[in-house]
Amino acid sequence: MNLKKAILTTLVISITNFSYSQENYKNPIKKNVELSDQQLQNWHHKDYQQDTLPGVSLEKLYKSGLLNSYKKTQEIIVAVIDTKIDIDHIDLKGQLWVNEDEIANNGKDDDNNGYIDDMVGWDFLGNTKGEYIKYQSAEVVRIIQKFRDKFEAKKETEIDSKELPNYKLYVKAKKALEEDITGLKNPISFFNEWLNSYATASAKIKEITKKEDINIDVLNSVLNSNKDSITIKHANFLKTAIQNNQTEATYKHYSKWYTDMLATTYNVDYKERTITGDNPDDITDVNYGYNTVSGEVPFNHSIVVSGVIGANRDNNLGAMGFSKNIKVMPIVMVASGDEHDKDIALAVRYAVDNGARVINMSWGKKFSLHQNWVLDAIKYAESKNVLIVHGAGNDATNSDKLKYYPNDYHSDLDAELVSNFITVGASGYKLDENIIASFSNYGKKSVDVFAPGLKVYTTKEYSKFGFSRGTSLAAPMVSGLAGLLLTHFPELSAKDLKKIIIESGNTFDISVNVMDNGDKKSISFKELSKSGKIINAYNAFLMAAKQSKN
Repeated sequence: MNLKKAILTTLVISITNFSYSQENYKNPIKKNVELSDQQLQNWHHKDYQQDTLPGVSLEKLYKSGLLNSYKKTQEIIVAVIDTKIDIDHIDLKGQLWVNEDEIANNGKDDDNNGYIDDMVGWDFLGNTKGEYIKYQSAEVVRIIQKFRDKFEAKKETEIDSKELPNYKLYVKAKKALEEDITGLKNPISFFNEWLNSYATASAKIKEITKKEDINIDVLNSVLNSNKDSITIKHANFLKTAIQNNQTEATYKHYSKWYTDMLATTYNVDYKERTITGDNPDDITDVNYGYNTVSGEVPFNHSIVVSGVIGANRDNNLGAMGFSKNIKVMPIVMVASGDEHDKDIALAVRYAVDNGARVINMSWGKKFSLHQNWVLDAIKYAESKNVLIVHGAGNDATNSDKLKYYPNDYHSDLDAELVSNFITVGASGYKLDENIIASFSNYGKKSVDVFAPGLKVYTTKEYSKFGFSRGTSLAAPMVSGLAGLLLTHFPELSAKDLKKIIIESGNTFDISVNVMDNGDKKSISFKELSKSGKIINAYNAFLMAAKQSKN
């Protein structure tokens, strides 16, 4: 018996000692107690049968001994196309991809990939002066800028039939912009009112207590010893703020962030590409960007996403990723606002050309001017056997009816356009109507599968850790699982990988309440996606092993 055959025989024997089942859980057992934050830190890795928590069963996979059946593993690159990242985070050091074919800081493109000194990915929003875009325009603003000279102050009856689709898009964009501006102004007013109330209440309580440090004990003492209604109101306001982790710094940050967005992202006269110097409407204009992927941004999104995929599993710190053999490739093209289709397309091609087997996209938008560029890039990734994972979006809507870009579903054809694209909705930790995260988009035709995206403990900036939520967290669950499977079964095609991840999940037949075109309706969780499932790492590994053997 040759060595290859001997290894295969051993593999088959070891796998037959394990079994899995793709269960359809109806009226599942649920925990009767509210879990603490400490208990929830790793819920997304738990297993329903063992822990009565609808996690991805990653912990079960590691404890099973299955991974030891595959002593030889391969390093797999998972690209995270997102914001700037904290490359010095204590839990990500050593987990980031390094371009070993490039010589650092010599001002040359040593590997001839078109990007100079790209040692740790590339920033499509920066320039050689160290400047970078922090605020991008909303896509509706770009649509208005593109068509306003042609369509402004005109009626539909005045428009040539060939231009009618663009005119309708322009009108739709103008309406959406008005709604977006209102959606920013309202919270800004709330933030500022809260800050005024906080300042007044703090000053009053400090005056009464003669103490600078205001905590729950101080406030309880004030409430127990004071009968003045105004003072009681101030004390209760501060007590509520402390109990809900509401801080002056947080509200100041959001007030400034949203105010800056009004001046930039939603300003039709804002010219964002003066920093990059390229033409965003010319896909052949590719010589822009810079090699620095770290920096201060209005919101550090990439760090929480990357932690889910690749946080160090062996240092007993904070979060844990899916495999120590996954290397995260940071690519920057996300800022506050909407992503440029050109940047998306070039970022995908960069990831593919530099060795990524999986690409994570934890962002999206409701409009897309150059979706054909993005689709061409996705097809390029498909041709190179690269899986792309995309978050379904956080608008609590049916994306079968309201498109969310990028996507691979063509509504007119009622079909998927590629075989390497997975769209992921967000699930929660409660086995009741909250099994779908309240914010998650869904769609029987446009969403493939669900994964944990609520109360996910992961990496944060400045080497910190904390909870985060969104389909932005659900997508890297799938990307991490895909990377883990590829470390052991690198021969799997992107198409097979997608099939395994989707089909190996568990179904929870629970009624949930969702919004559909403004109407609230009750529907089974299994009807919210094509598969009706939540991913399961243990089942996926066994299915991948069987697929690899065959």
